[in-house]
Amino acid sequence: MRHTTLGLVKVIPWLQDDSPFPPVEDALAHPNGLLAAGADLSPERLITAYRHGIYPWYSEGQPLLWWSPDPRMVLYTEEFRTARSLMKRIRRGDFRISVDTAFDDVVDACARIARDDQNGTWITRDIARAYRRLYELGYAHSVEAWNGERLVGGLYGIALGRVFFGESMFARESDASKVCLDALVRLLRVHGVPVIDCQQETAHLAFMGARPITRRKFADHLVELIHSNEAPAGWVAGPVRSLGE
Repeated sequence: MRHTTLGLVKVIPWLQDDSPFPPVEDALAHPNGLLAAGADLSPERLITAYRHGIYPWYSEGQPLLWWSPDPRMVLYTEEFRTARSLMKRIRRGDFRISVDTAFDDVVDACARIARDDQNGTWITRDIARAYRRLYELGYAHSVEAWNGERLVGGLYGIALGRVFFGESMFARESDASKVCLDALVRLLRVHGVPVIDCQQETAHLAFMGARPITRRKFADHLVELIHSNEAPAGWVAGPVRSLGE
């Protein structure tokens, strides 16, 4: 197993395609959570990563990097908060919400949307292809918001066991991504999924009820809630009803 510094003082392991991940406790503190580099984006590798609280995050031109930060931002579905103004929009039916009807378009929009805290995108072509494959296998899912026939917001992530691993969201109209998150939370509650992994802390998610927990506690959740590498059943494509409808 080779190692790389990536401009850091401490080394991280460089994984071959058949290399196991190191323990998440070995992740660097600076940058927070950097665990390893290399390997591939095969479905088997990605599912193993998520089951252990690890996810890929890198930019075009960088090596494939794997992360497991401490603390970890999570949203417990029972702690989700909907602002009064958002509740009004949901009840008015300003957006039509669907599930798994425009996965590729959602991923593409998430990759293209400008973000204040990012220069470029981490959703590379290889990442998009890898998550498309997970979608085809029943692991990856999207929630979409429509204004007429125009896609105006969405989110996507990975469902594994009773955990949803959120990857990215976008909005072309105010509140569109928040309405998608509301719909996702309602769907997950129906299926008995108590935890959404938000990966890293943001003020936007904190306002809606997400909070940081220790990596150890997050790992305990994964052991408790994921008992198989199989794709969870029960996800249905098409229109869904959101709160207040």
